[in-house]
Amino acid sequence: MAQFFSLAAFTLCGLAILVAGAEALVRGGSSIGLRFGLTPLFIGLTIVACGTSAPELVVSISAALKGKGDISIANVVGSNIFNISVILGITALLMPIRIHLQVIKIDIPIMIGISLLGIGCIASGPLTVIHGLLLVSLLIAYMSFTYIMARREQQRCEVIAVTEVHPQSSRSVLLDLLFVGGGVALMVEGSNLLVDSAVSIASLLGVSEAVIGLTLVATGTSLPELATSIVATYRKSPEVAVGNVVGSNIFNILGILGTTALVTPLSAPGVRSVDLAVMLLATLMLLPLAISGKILSRWEGLLLLLGYGGYLWWLWP
Repeated sequence: MAQFFSLAAFTLCGLAILVAGAEALVRGGSSIGLRFGLTPLFIGLTIVACGTSAPELVVSISAALKGKGDISIANVVGSNIFNISVILGITALLMPIRIHLQVIKIDIPIMIGISLLGIGCIASGPLTVIHGLLLVSLLIAYMSFTYIMARREQQRCEVIAVTEVHPQSSRSVLLDLLFVGGGVALMVEGSNLLVDSAVSIASLLGVSEAVIGLTLVATGTSLPELATSIVATYRKSPEVAVGNVVGSNIFNILGILGTTALVTPLSAPGVRSVDLAVMLLATLMLLPLAISGKILSRWEGLLLLLGYGGYLWWLWP
């Protein structure tokens, strides 16, 4: 029992360091983006979404390099499930989420297509450099497309929705660089601590590393997205949560799986077809929920949370 509590403490420390590093990276990256004249909307859809997904990236690469492919891929699958089911569920319970037509017509369908591609890559066998090049190339194409769309969409309400949640440019370039560099360093250290303690907990509890990756690790690395969504809701901009979740889920598959596959081949025999099916189902469910009145209501948020609870009940022995 003492060993379990010790490992749990190390896990919490790793999560805290990851969240602190992600926050620093988002602040520094957003400020630098504003200095280069990037629109707040583009920063929110790209830098912030990628920044809040940075813990997943660092953890997946760290796990892959240690030969823990189950944790690496399970982290991405579990995070995508958690983002939609829990983050949007909690946000909708706090305040019904208004969903922009552009998100319904463009971003959610893109997320569904990319999720299908990611599932196909995972199910086909080990992820190789070829998979990595394909996924990263699509990420660059998506970010370019998002930039073009953001330049066209300069509506005042969208700009305010992002700038209310994320900071303005700071007064010092050096401070921005320190935030970015310090954030990356913190995330590397936190990810190593998290992966090592998670593997030890899996061994101690007698569960697979994939289960730990799908639940404990995925939940921990999704905390920045959860924090961003709660802050957005508190500041009366809950619609920002949808863009953050959609952007993060797209980045998780294209950026995290793609980059990790470029670093080292990936395979995850512990991630079952049922887990991939749950990720796809959660992704597909978001579209009809979003279309119904263009609002994610409280009862729909509760439905998402109950669905995640059922998945956990089935997953854990």
